[in-house]
Amino acid sequence: MKTIAFRRQLAPADVEAIARLVEFSGFFSEEEIEIAIQLAEEKLEQQDASSYRFLFAEMENQVIGYTCYGLVPATVSSYDIYWIVVANDLQGHGLGKRLMAETEKIILQSGGKQVYAETSSREQYEPTHKFYESCGFQKEAFLKNFYADNDGKIIYSKVLK
Repeated sequence: MKTIAFRRQLAPADVEAIARLVEFSGFFSEEEIEIAIQLAEEKLEQQDASSYRFLFAEMENQVIGYTCYGLVPATVSSYDIYWIVVANDLQGHGLGKRLMAETEKIILQSGGKQVYAETSSREQYEPTHKFYESCGFQKEAFLKNFYADNDGKIIYSKVLK
């Protein structure tokens, strides 16, 4: 695999890259794709006033994955992972784990002590569940029928060290 670079600064062109990654993943609804785009647009508009943070993985100056994360409002050291997406053709090669590890390192350096991630309980998301667990996350809660009938929310957590 070619050299992967990480960067934290969000550029206007990243909005299109985010849309492409999220859309082509095949996991997200139109509404969810719009939310991913809106978070990036909000960050561009509000800059440091926005609580959303981004980390991009690039190969040959092309965005191949990203995380969107942030301090949970009204907490001292709890962070949410809002999005972690890797280009389809690079999934299963360790990029997601590297992206998560880099994100966790940044969160820890920012004073974060724990990280939370939520996902759907649908069978389609079984690889996502396995991914979080392989990254050291523990299943904390299951909210039945949260997103829709037979589509609950699973909340994962990880204590950072």
